[in-house]
Amino acid sequence: MFSMPSRRDFLAGTSHGIGAMALWHLLAREGLTATGTHSVPRAKNVIFLFMMGGQSQLDLYDPKPKMMELNGQPIPAHLTMAKKSATGGILETVQASPRKFQPYGQCGMELSELIPHTAKMADDICLIRSMHCEQANHDPAQLLMHCGTPLFGNPSMGCWVNYGLGSECQNMPGYLVLLSDDGHGIEGAGSSLWGSGFMPSNYRGVSFRNSGEPVLHIQSPRGISAATQRARLDVLQDLNQIHQKATGDTEIASRIAAYEMAFRMQSAAPELLDFGQETAETRAMYGVDSDQTRSFGSNCLLARRMVERGVRFVHLVHSTWDHHGDLTRRLQLNCGMTDQPMAALLQDLKQRGLLDETLVICAGEFGRTPMGEVRRGVQSDGRDHHPFAFSIWMAGAGVKAGYVHGATDDFGYNVVEKPMHVHDLQATILHLLGINHEQLTYRHAGRDYRLTDVAGKIVNDILA
Repeated sequence: MFSMPSRRDFLAGTSHGIGAMALWHLLAREGLTATGTHSVPRAKNVIFLFMMGGQSQLDLYDPKPKMMELNGQPIPAHLTMAKKSATGGILETVQASPRKFQPYGQCGMELSELIPHTAKMADDICLIRSMHCEQANHDPAQLLMHCGTPLFGNPSMGCWVNYGLGSECQNMPGYLVLLSDDGHGIEGAGSSLWGSGFMPSNYRGVSFRNSGEPVLHIQSPRGISAATQRARLDVLQDLNQIHQKATGDTEIASRIAAYEMAFRMQSAAPELLDFGQETAETRAMYGVDSDQTRSFGSNCLLARRMVERGVRFVHLVHSTWDHHGDLTRRLQLNCGMTDQPMAALLQDLKQRGLLDETLVICAGEFGRTPMGEVRRGVQSDGRDHHPFAFSIWMAGAGVKAGYVHGATDDFGYNVVEKPMHVHDLQATILHLLGINHEQLTYRHAGRDYRLTDVAGKIVNDILA
């Protein structure tokens, strides 16, 4: 006959289970378990250095000495099926890069004289020369790189990562965005590259301003104490919860979470942004006190400080590399702004033991043509968009260091060895974070969406 257990028996029989659940929850919050991953992760954090506009791989990463022999001559028709320009009536001709390349590091990776600081980190870099995609215009190519589709309205990569893994940082958003530019402003798809699309807005990237106060209104108004601020938020939360229960609007939960995060940031952000804690050597390494490198250098230093504090995905956007003309001057300008800070970021992460768990990616949305740009019938010192073959690099958690993947033809026009599509890159990034890209899905409008759409494969050749 069944008899109800006494209170003493109930507590004795369930104490271990309740205690184990509490312990599991605490361990998960400390990141000591692989909760939420499909496999053992190699990377805990991502720093994505996005070079908006499209870097010229032929001037930075992919030397083509044969182009010097044909400089100024028509590009071979078997590569491009080139026809006379509709505006100028002349053929686009080969524009060989005047930049000097040389091997760097023990790996002998050939890199341009325009990026001497990054080149010194060659033994830590995995250089991919065989990237390709189908999109030749900025907005759709940028959306493809970030959101897995050339269409607006989809979540970005950082959102997918935070949706899949959550954040280890309790006092800062899990996805932060830092902006800089060469004086021409931010171009292209803009905030859609870190937007949440059809996901709740609490997954979207939170952008810091690149001048003035990085986070507006981070301080409470004069005369408002922390206790008063907390009491106001509690009332606001109660009202929002009542409204959510009445309407069923899930976005209200995101609004509540945003208010709570903003309150926590009021104590965490000032400490994060205080570079006075850094040594003079570190500040000099990043170039935060130099006019040329201050903006991007400060963002790179912030990126390191963010991953130290558990921010899952840090997104640096530097615009613009869209060099249709004035290529020589503008390449020197942008490389002068970014080369030293990027190398400092890798070096700093490495010496602090963070590179083993942080995946660093440097990429644009596409590359540039081997032909000089023809505008109004005149060939200028510039290069047009080129999605068929371009270069990116990765470093850190789980990727081969000092390794060059893939190759292009003698003109850098087509990939001839180990092609790697943008969806393959996304699948590999998620794999390094312990996520199966085919299983990370979000239900929307009757369909299961994923970052890699219906494509993508893990590129094992670049994995350590």
